Amino acid sequence: MGKVYLVGAGPGDVDLITVKGLRCIQEADVILYDRLINKELLSYAKPGADLIYCGKLPKYHAMIQETIHHFLVKYAKQGKTVTRLKGGDPFVFGRGAEEAEELANHGIPFEVVPGITSGIAAPAYAGIPVTHRDWSSSFAIVTGHMRAGKRDAIHWESLAKGIDTLAIYMGVGNLPYICEQLTKFGRAESTPVALVHWGTTESQQTITGTLGTIVEIARTSDIQNPSMIIIGEVVKLREKIQWFEQTKLHEEIIQEAYV
Repeated sequence: MGKVYLVGAGPGDVDLITVKGLRCIQEADVILYDRLINKELLSYAKPGADLIYCGKLPKYHAMIQETIHHFLVKYAKQGKTVTRLKGGDPFVFGRGAEEAEELANHGIPFEVVPGITSGIAAPAYAGIPVTHRDWSSSFAIVTGHMRAGKRDAIHWESLAKGIDTLAIYMGVGNLPYICEQLTKFGRAESTPVALVHWGTTESQQTITGTLGTIVEIARTSDIQNPSMIIIGEVVKLREKIQWFEQTKLHEEIIQEAYV
């Protein structure tokens, strides 16, 4: 019997992989990887390792979840070391729990290797802390994507009234509905909002507005997924501490000076 490692690849910046996660990549006989991982991580795989793409696009699945389960079980039963490489953290909207359950059902040894999740990393790279002594003593991670045919099970009233900072995943397509629900249950339209597109990568783009304006700003900016939606007063701190964009600008100025 082999073993499966459910590994969080982090939010995009290749340097944000954990030491243990990198070791799992290097030692794997088989790597099943998702769409949003940094493909540079695959260069650390050992020669001869099988690399299997499991990526999913909105409304299109390159490989359905049941097939992924099948491959994890199949290769582990062949005695191989399998690394399931998932964007962010495997247990934060990554279906890692479903895969762990499947492995447990088949008696296959496995480990979960946590990764840095985008709900913390993307705002950090945009200069937005999710907690702050003056502005935010509570923080919630929320899915903005509802399963087809399922009713909305998110407790919007509790989120609107009881949580200071919201980090919403996969929510750009439902942004109007999200803003509507939060304001409906009492969150002020003036509440700051940021959208961080491709957070922690060289393609990172951040736009800001409020619950009352962000839908139109996002539309005119043509912001798409993958993007994190950050809602709360902490967004205001970006004006002072947006270090990542400033670092990139500084590097570009230096490069131009040497051309």
